[in-house]
Amino acid sequence: MINAAVPLARCLAAGEAVLFPTDTLPALAARPEAAALLWRLKQRPADKPLILMGADLAQLIEALGVPWQQPWIEQAQLSWPGAVTLVLPIAGPLTNHLHPGGTSLGLRVPACEPACELLRLSGPLATTSANRSGEPPATTAAEAAHQFPALSLLEPLPWPAGSGQASTVLAWRGPDQGAANPWAVLRPGGA
Repeated sequence: MINAAVPLARCLAAGEAVLFPTDTLPALAARPEAAALLWRLKQRPADKPLILMGADLAQLIEALGVPWQQPWIEQAQLSWPGAVTLVLPIAGPLTNHLHPGGTSLGLRVPACEPACELLRLSGPLATTSANRSGEPPATTAAEAAHQFPALSLLEPLPWPAGSGQASTVLAWRGPDQGAANPWAVLRPGGA
């Protein structure tokens, strides 16, 4: 039996953007080096960063190639897979692709097996919600396809239902900020 994610992984390898389900909202995704395509498709301001989504913690640690602090690993193990995006102070090629000029990067591992199956084949992907900037996010494959009719979708349909809410975003502030919790909630979400 052919893995349903193989055709979409081929599209991604060819530099295309695609649509797939997550545990929150449908994702618009591309390989990190093709991330500029996502800003163009969404008509999104370039100063709004994208998220690097991976199949698991090990895949994201390997992709970033930087030392992870123990509190980051502990929070990732508590939060993933799940509807939590961790924003870490990381620089380098992936940060440059997903957050040009920035010094941090949002990372997430979804609790959605079809998404993780694709991510295992494709490697970590630049992702954002499947909607044009300023419009409500798509919550189904049909809504995502309506907004981006030229893009390939992960099959089979229908997709597993997501929560319909964006992920919670936690940013590492570190113990030096004087707060009891070194994590700041930038956006409460579905987690």
